[in-house]
Amino acid sequence: QVQVVESGGGLVQPGRSLRLSCAASGFTFSVYAMLWYRQAPGKGRELVATITSAGGSTNYADSVKGRFTISRDNAKNTVYLQMNSLKPEDTAVYFCVAPVGGVLYWGQGTQVTVSS
Repeated sequence: QVQVVESGGGLVQPGRSLRLSCAASGFTFSVYAMLWYRQAPGKGRELVATITSAGGSTNYADSVKGRFTISRDNAKNTVYLQMNSLKPEDTAVYFCVAPVGGVLYWGQGTQVTVSS
């Protein structure tokens, strides 16, 4: 079955960097776009970044544009989210999402906390 598993979250100081990884299985990874969402405490889920199947096109939320970079390695069935210049308002649970066959498959999420 389709499965996505995030890793790489943690506690980081403002201005520092963190890289999230998402390992996918159960589907032909190279055929599908991939998404990163986040949900901050007390807020709804926000689409952070998207990447097309071959990685040739990416899109970002205005709140992270210029600081975050989404990428993928189709040989490893893995998508990444490089987060630079982190701010306290980036604190959230980050979710990897695979849109497969019209269904959104969510990972369990990984907590990112930006605090001094």
